[in-house]
Amino acid sequence: MNFDKEIKRRGTNCIKWDEFGNAGTIPMWVADMDFETAPCIMQALKKRMEHGCFGYTLVPETYYESNIWWFQYRHNWKISRNHLIYTSGVVPAVSAIIKAMTTAGDKVLIQTPVYNCFFSSIRNNNCQIAENKLIYNEVKSANGAIEHLYTIDWDNFEQQCSDPKVKIFLLCNPHNPTGRVWTKAELTRMGEICIKHNVFIISDEIHCEFVMPTIRSKKAAEIIGENEIKYTPFTSISDTFANNCAVCISPSKAFNIAGLQIANIVVKDENTRAKIDRAININEVCDVNPFGVIALQAAYTAEGEQWLKELNNYIYNNYLVTKQMFETGLPECSVTTLEGTYLLWLNIKSTGKTAKEAADHIFKTKNIFITHGTLYGETAGEGFLRINIATRRSLMEDGINKIINGLRELHR
Repeated sequence: MNFDKEIKRRGTNCIKWDEFGNAGTIPMWVADMDFETAPCIMQALKKRMEHGCFGYTLVPETYYESNIWWFQYRHNWKISRNHLIYTSGVVPAVSAIIKAMTTAGDKVLIQTPVYNCFFSSIRNNNCQIAENKLIYNEVKSANGAIEHLYTIDWDNFEQQCSDPKVKIFLLCNPHNPTGRVWTKAELTRMGEICIKHNVFIISDEIHCEFVMPTIRSKKAAEIIGENEIKYTPFTSISDTFANNCAVCISPSKAFNIAGLQIANIVVKDENTRAKIDRAININEVCDVNPFGVIALQAAYTAEGEQWLKELNNYIYNNYLVTKQMFETGLPECSVTTLEGTYLLWLNIKSTGKTAKEAADHIFKTKNIFITHGTLYGETAGEGFLRINIATRRSLMEDGINKIINGLRELHR
């Protein structure tokens, strides 16, 4: 697959390219890749399009079989057919689960900085936000190299869970925007604390297919407790966890098909599943796009997996190039270690500017649109920028060079 191919997206009513800026703007913000989806998906969609009728669709048994095969084959996660609920997207899924499992005034715990839609999903269901702020670590190896990564504040996590008003822990696994891929041990500890305090878990695992093809450094492994970077489906850990959790999954990020609007919720407990299914219907997100159904089945195949492997390698090399560019051109601004996702988390505190001031300056002077960190937590995200590096390398290098130049100006 040629991921260096230029795809002209501007002028196609593309949110990423057409909502902000002008013809010269490089958009590096929303989690949307600038790559054509896998050929196997395009072929399946073309075949479906030739039929010519696009009415309401039934979800066939082959759809469930594709989900079951993929997660068993890729992640050793056995999903039962009757545990799956399909819906139009992960955000609608999260919102419906919160509706099903809370009453107005309840608290939902999140680990900040975290995906911005978590905040709106909680507030839209008349719930309150409880924060477990992640710990930002600066790790220095024996050779003097410095890396930056996030870990969990366990004392605060248990303190928050012990609050009787906290009914849900909304987990991001892998984590957006910090790039952490939580270990099985970390997930197990989270799950045990939640069980202890009767806190239900929603696990957003939409970025599960983006795990960088590398291992942790020796120093990072000492802190985190494991050198392998591997996605662990939360409910695969134990039946106890599975009975206290709803997992949200979708091929939309991995295969760049978010516009086709397809996602699934995996819920083992029958009573919980009935509540969530009812909330899905109340929120009117129970009907799905026929193209989404076709695309998922085409994606979750051996052909789709091969394309995905090539994509992950390309994104990982984009990350290595970007990291080197900052280390060489602006070492004052540190790139957080990317274990998963394609979203770079950049520390710009050395500029002395707020995250919004820095992002605004880069947009106004360099015509690069990126996201300021406070969108992911007013305090936990301050001093950081989130940068989408899922684009062809030449464009990414152009954008990163301009970001570096813009941030240099703020250091003067």
